[in-house]
Amino acid sequence: MKQTQSYQSIKLSMDSLEKFDDTLVIEAPLQININKEPYTVVMRTPGNDKELIRGLLYAEDIYKKQDDIKVEIIKNEKDFSAILNIDLPKEKLGKGYLNKRTLLSVSSCGICGKKELSDLKIKGKTLKNTPKENIKELTEVIRRMFLKMSDKQFLFKTTGGSHACALFNKEEELLTIKEDIGRHNAVDKCIGDLINQNKLKETKYMLVSGRVSYEIVSKAFLAKIPIIIAVSACSSLAVDFAKEFGIFLIGFSRNNKMTIYSTPHKL
Repeated sequence: MKQTQSYQSIKLSMDSLEKFDDTLVIEAPLQININKEPYTVVMRTPGNDKELIRGLLYAEDIYKKQDDIKVEIIKNEKDFSAILNIDLPKEKLGKGYLNKRTLLSVSSCGICGKKELSDLKIKGKTLKNTPKENIKELTEVIRRMFLKMSDKQFLFKTTGGSHACALFNKEEELLTIKEDIGRHNAVDKCIGDLINQNKLKETKYMLVSGRVSYEIVSKAFLAKIPIIIAVSACSSLAVDFAKEFGIFLIGFSRNNKMTIYSTPHKL
């Protein structure tokens, strides 16, 4: 099962710019049906889907029997999304199913918990105001912002176990920074904070301490934040949606280097 995909990207450092093909981990939705009815959607890297479902059923107290379960493939798409069905005796379904719990109740993932693939659609016009950036200035701007962000990551300094999100305006002023054990929670907290302050429209940059997946790009798009900068990797779906939404997406921003995945024409 294919688990990676190549994307044309631009590697930028202080004094060079190089086009190259980067290999990203694939992120794609899996819809899980129970007895032909949609139950939840999880974002995953393709492969071992049956094992994923079995572990999920156990963890969610839906089916903990040792009996073998039959997983039926309903749909397998070229974009690696899939729909699988499990037929289980109703009398053997656990409290997790009977209480209609879904992954939304236990995960910080913004997509996990959706019932059908069609629920993943994000409505809105492509961002047209993504600003142009000067190549020589961009690395230094990002370096300064990450220093400000790092200085305020008190929870991480204490525990080493938290993620952070920081939002900046066009003058590189830190508008808000929040930490959380979940990447998506940190983003939600930042956006919520600026909504409460009526400052969300001032945001130009979103900096995140971990990787970027579909959920983070969709949250930035809905908040109309035009630039996302990550310390770590970007998933395939994050790049796809950043391109579609008109978001400037940067990953692996470390040591005055970065990888640009979306809207390089803005340089």
